[in-house]
Amino acid sequence: MGKRINAFTDDVLGTMDATALAKAIATKKISVQEVTEAAIARAESVNPTLGAIAVKMYEDARHNDKLNTNGPFYGVPTFVKDNDFIKGYPVQKGTGAFVSKVAKKNSKYVNQFFSSGVNCIGKTTMPEFGFICSTENEKWHITRNPWDTDYTTGGSSSGSAAMVASGVVPIATANDGAGSTRIPASCCGLVGLKPTRKRLFYMEGTETLPVNIVYQGVLTRSVRDTAAFYAAAEKFHYNSRLPRIGHVQNPLNRKLKIAFFENLPEGKQGHMDADTFRVQLETAKLLESLGHTVEMIKVPLDIESLTLHYLTYYGFLSYMSINFGRLTHGAKVDKSVLEPFTLGLAETFAKRKTKLLSSISTLVRSAKSTEEKLEKDYDIIMTAVTTKRTPEIGYFSPLLDYKEIAWRGADFASFLPLFNISGSPAISLPLGTASNNMPVGVQFVSPYGQDALLLELALQLEAAQPWKFIYDK
Repeated sequence: MGKRINAFTDDVLGTMDATALAKAIATKKISVQEVTEAAIARAESVNPTLGAIAVKMYEDARHNDKLNTNGPFYGVPTFVKDNDFIKGYPVQKGTGAFVSKVAKKNSKYVNQFFSSGVNCIGKTTMPEFGFICSTENEKWHITRNPWDTDYTTGGSSSGSAAMVASGVVPIATANDGAGSTRIPASCCGLVGLKPTRKRLFYMEGTETLPVNIVYQGVLTRSVRDTAAFYAAAEKFHYNSRLPRIGHVQNPLNRKLKIAFFENLPEGKQGHMDADTFRVQLETAKLLESLGHTVEMIKVPLDIESLTLHYLTYYGFLSYMSINFGRLTHGAKVDKSVLEPFTLGLAETFAKRKTKLLSSISTLVRSAKSTEEKLEKDYDIIMTAVTTKRTPEIGYFSPLLDYKEIAWRGADFASFLPLFNISGSPAISLPLGTASNNMPVGVQFVSPYGQDALLLELALQLEAAQPWKFIYDK
């Protein structure tokens, strides 16, 4: 049996979130140097067990004199997921199939993130190219959940989730191509917002995708930290085609009409286990107690028929990653060491490449029509983040047969990819606990561009039912 492990102690970091920590630094109660050393000590104490750090940047963090002193998180320690570019460091993307060159400059998103004033102490682990929703390759990293080390942190933003949930840092970057921010948020009891498409700078190299399904973001322990980050990001770069978020600081003060999905029959893809569906029902009651109208409806899409189309598109991404490595990674990919799932995805695309455009068209059309139908009657859609409670290490082992992992992943994350296609914002909030005491997240989706509404609702729910933290007894 695994153990609960966390880095929280009586050092200068305490149990503060990023907002509180930044205030303590600004008022000179503690120094950036003290905070940095405490975060490094915490990282070193838990990472041998959690396996969440891909690259250590300790010395640069100790001597970083280029932090944005005007950012809301000035001096707050952080990590960046290892598929983003930081000048002077490699970008290995969770694989040993190529040797990364050192980045010559930061990516646009990293600069946007750093504009908040954070101090990066390292890069975090992820599965190979981010394709599996767990990091479990014994050659590179097995990233374990601090709530119970027998369990996955989810993925693909696995290492970032482990570092934030365990208390090493209060905020870290994540990105989401089919739930990779929301899944680890759910598995680790965190807040994870997938913003509206084009709200933040794209991930490097995804600008030319037929439909960009990859979204940048952050993982935090509090809604106010997520809200403060988006306010800072908007000051650095604002997309004038979207409504401004501003700095959301107040809970929602109006009533909404909210729909959530009934449970599909056992055996069907997307069926929720007892713990997950119970948390949906409990959250519905909580929402009603806050004055909202909540209605359970039938699942408005054929999940199983859309899965093949999504795997075709995902397979296209894998095919490009492994066959055009010099273009996508700056280095040739050694196919002989790739994981079965990566190869299987690429083979799926190779067999269906003539179907790519029709698959994309079907996905876009389904996402648009589903959201249009729902938005006529409801302000917010609520779903499970994952249909099953957090699985143990091994459930998503990259050594399993491709078809088995594909089925497990599609079943586990049934209600997430649709919103990567549509572009609408979606947030995971830690509103429940499974019978094995692991966190359970709930997803809320708002119409395109209404990220602020999600944050206001999140603040309301957080105030009504404060999250459980790993250090709670």
